[in-house]
Parts: sequence; C-alpha cells; structure tokens
Amino acid sequence: MRIGLNLPHYGSLISPEAVTEVSRAAETLGYDSLWTGDRLLSPLTPGDRYPGGDGTMPAEMGTYLDPLTALAFAAAGTSRIRLGTSTLNAPWYNPVLLARTLTTLDVLSRGRLDVGLGLGWMRDEYTAAGVPWRDRGARLDEMLDVLEAVWGTDVVGHEGPRFRVPDSRIEPKPVQRPRPPILLAGLRPEATSRIARRADGWLAVGLPLPYLRSLWEKIKTEAEGYGRDPAALRMVQRLNPRLSASPADPAQVPATGTLEQVAAYAKEAAADEVFVDLTLTVTRRDEMLDIAARFLELMKAG
Repeated sequence: MRIGLNLPHYGSLISPEAVTEVSRAAETLGYDSLWTGDRLLSPLTPGDRYPGGDGTMPAEMGTYLDPLTALAFAAAGTSRIRLGTSTLNAPWYNPVLLARTLTTLDVLSRGRLDVGLGLGWMRDEYTAAGVPWRDRGARLDEMLDVLEAVWGTDVVGHEGPRFRVPDSRIEPKPVQRPRPPILLAGLRPEATSRIARRADGWLAVGLPLPYLRSLWEKIKTEAEGYGRDPAALRMVQRLNPRLSASPADPAQVPATGTLEQVAAYAKEAAADEVFVDLTLTVTRRDEMLDIAARFLELMKAG
C-alpha cells in the first residue's frame, strides 16, 4: 500500500513555509505522495448541504489555495514524491487550458502527476465559475475526451456540444506516456460507471467498509464488462479525520477516532493507496509533521 499526505493548502496552516516544509518533510519521511483538493468559495447561505457530518461545511474549508499552484510549489522543493489532486472539480475549467496546466506540472515535476478529477457537490461554486450545474457529468465526459486528445495525438482536433478545438499542434506533451494517470471520484451509479469505462482508478473516501468494498467490486466488475482489466485499476482513498485523544465509537471511524483507529481502518480498507488529511485536526506545522510521522509508522508496522 502506498501512503500519502495532504498538502497544507487550506485551513489555518497555509503559507509558503508550510507548503515547502511539509512537502520536503513528507518526502524525507518516506511518504509516497502529496495531495490537494479543490474549493472555490464558502457561501454565506449555502444552496447545498456538505456531504458529511451534520451537513455544515468545515470552517477550515473557508480558506483555500489553488490546488495546482500549491502542487507546483511543492514540486519545486522535492524530487521523488508523487503529486495528486483529490479532487479537482473538472467542470469549472476549460479543458484545453486545464490540459496545459496539468502538462506543465507533469513536465516540471519530471512525470510525478496523478490527475484526480470529480464533479464537486456545491452548485454555488458552479454559479461563481459561470458553468451550468446541469449535465455536469456529460461535461466531464467531454472534458476527458479533450484532455486525452491534447495529450495523445500529434494533431489535436475536437468538435463537441460544449467545446471546439480547431486542428492544431499542442506541445509539449506530458512526460508520462500515454498520459498522466486519471483517477475519478464519485459514488453514484453514473460516476462508478464512468470510472469503470475510462479511468485508471477510483478516488474513494472514508466509507463504512462493507459499502466501500461493494462499490469497489462493482467498479471492477463493470470495468471487466467494458473489456478492461480490473486488476489494472487502483483505489486511492482519502481520509480526513478529526482525531480524538481517546478511542471513538468504531462506527464513527474514520471520520473521528484516535490515530491508531484511523490507521487500523486504513489497513483494513486495503486500498492501493491511502492518504491522510490532517487539516481538521492540527493548527501547527510541527504538530502536523509529528502526527504524519506517527501515522506512517503505524501504517508500516506489522
């Protein structure tokens, strides 16, 4: 199992020093990957409930750096650790401009990028981005078509219902060939079908284990039905707990619990890769790095 850490790009810790220190320390400790998420705004009167807890978006999410700029900053100070998004809310972006930014990050990091994409859950952000909420899944499908064309063909051309790219050469191509790995998020049937059809893996979250396993088996079975090798797919799981000093009710893990409980959950989930986001727990860099070191030890023990 590969083990990753969320970059301090949102919440109270954000600063150039935090991104630099945490990314370098994670690489030195032996972490395999660094991850960022995507949040555009914190509406005063939300039109949608947060999909977790009591439905209120955590206050830490009210302060957010751009995820790809933060990863580029981290890439400059590291040499081995991989860089991923979980998730980038793809429909907010123009696909050709997004392809250029992602290619730039892959080139400047010498091929360390994992492209994790999703749809998000807040329609207020779509309003602010000037993108329709309706048919966002179909928009993502067409974006994937454009990304793969930009990354994969010498002459790029696309004519679709939302985007048009005149026949062109778009260089450079990413370092990773035929393209950086594409991971997709989602729990609904249309999302899991998209993962099965065309993704390199699933961006999962901290679900009850029976539900997590059933969804993963569904994705792999459906992928096989599309003529794909299910063994080639990978599950990358994000955990963002509020750590507690004393053991929590097992039913509440991994949303809360001790670090030992969260690590035990992660081992039992047995994803191909798991990364921990400590933003909801820590308020200091030294605290974050201390917990990150302990988590890595727990994950590698036994």
